[in-house]
Amino acid sequence: MIVPGRQRSGNTPGKSKSAAAMDHASAFSPEAGRRYRAIGLMSGTSLDGVDAALITTDGERQAVYEAAVTLPYPPAFRARLRRLLGRPPGPDDAATVLELTDRHAEAVATLLRQCGRQAKDIDVIGFHGQTVLHRPEAGETVQIGDGARLASSCGIPVVENFRAADVAAGGQGAPFAPLYHAALARDLDKPLAVVN
Repeated sequence: MIVPGRQRSGNTPGKSKSAAAMDHASAFSPEAGRRYRAIGLMSGTSLDGVDAALITTDGERQAVYEAAVTLPYPPAFRARLRRLLGRPPGPDDAATVLELTDRHAEAVATLLRQCGRQAKDIDVIGFHGQTVLHRPEAGETVQIGDGARLASSCGIPVVENFRAADVAAGGQGAPFAPLYHAALARDLDKPLAVVN
């Protein structure tokens, strides 16, 4: 499992190394039987914007939807992201990586404001980042974004890099879909099929 808020390995531009951000790394440690408020962030390959959703969950079976928001990317930023597709980011891309992270922080702030919550009410943020390269059959996947910067900006622990961890373990880079489907289907009659 990826340590929450931990910096990604590798040479990704724009990585924050502040002590404040790293303090968030040890702030989230799941406990069995406890309910958590979690914000999930997603920015897909359409490059249309960032989605943020707030749920309450026990982390295994139960999930209650609370609120969601979508913040569209401006066309100029979308064009900068598009130029990163198909390759790892280089030093000249650091500003785009930071802007992506800050747009995710803005989505979190907007979501909290819209549902009347504060950072202290949230246990964890799941940060997918923006996929710019994905070849799981070759063991390659690259997501940009800075989890430590996001944790520092939001004041909430961040779990990141789960797609790369899944590919490194031999998966296709979508580790949550089967877990979610298994939890939903736990009490359903078997056999059954889930189409994603």
